[in-house]
Amino acid sequence: MTYILTPPTLDDLIRLLKAWRFWILGAIIGALIGAALYYIVPPPYRAQATVNVDFNLEQALPKDTDRQHFYYLERETRKLEEIAWSDEIMKSLSSKFSISVENLRGSKLQLSQPAEAGWHFYADDANAKTAEALASAWAQAFVEKTKAEIAAGNVNEFVKLEVTQSEGLPKKHSVSLGGYLLVGSMGFLTLAAFVALFIKPKKQ
Repeated sequence: MTYILTPPTLDDLIRLLKAWRFWILGAIIGALIGAALYYIVPPPYRAQATVNVDFNLEQALPKDTDRQHFYYLERETRKLEEIAWSDEIMKSLSSKFSISVENLRGSKLQLSQPAEAGWHFYADDANAKTAEALASAWAQAFVEKTKAEIAAGNVNEFVKLEVTQSEGLPKKHSVSLGGYLLVGSMGFLTLAAFVALFIKPKKQ
């Protein structure tokens, strides 16, 4: 029989602080649990494709102020982001890879913080080759769609794009083994401390 959520006393806290062997052992056990989960149920692979985006600020606004440059970059960046996540591109990827648009936007795809220079297109999947193909297809579709929008006058004509990485992409698990070890250790120690401090045997 135990009392749950009994407020800890000062003696309880002192006892826990002195129990350094307990904390070391708990950290090791938690890390082992995290490692086991990593190998039994590994996180998905993540592939990264890269598109170089050049806004050509000097040509687009040769005589304007820094403030106008800022608004230009913000406006064109927002347009490109909208293209990257557009229904047309998402539906194309959904059809090609048999993945729902909701899943693509919700968990499969990620876009790095957009700015001038390299835009990174990430794709996650349990299969490394699928992750690579998905990231590459997304980057290629983004460039093709953006060039079409430039030709139509919807994106500034001075914006230039080039896929710089679409083959032999780097692939690694979306969460590292070290992350699992850390979470396992912290989780086990938190649970152990909760049990030791808040669940006590009932005194007779």
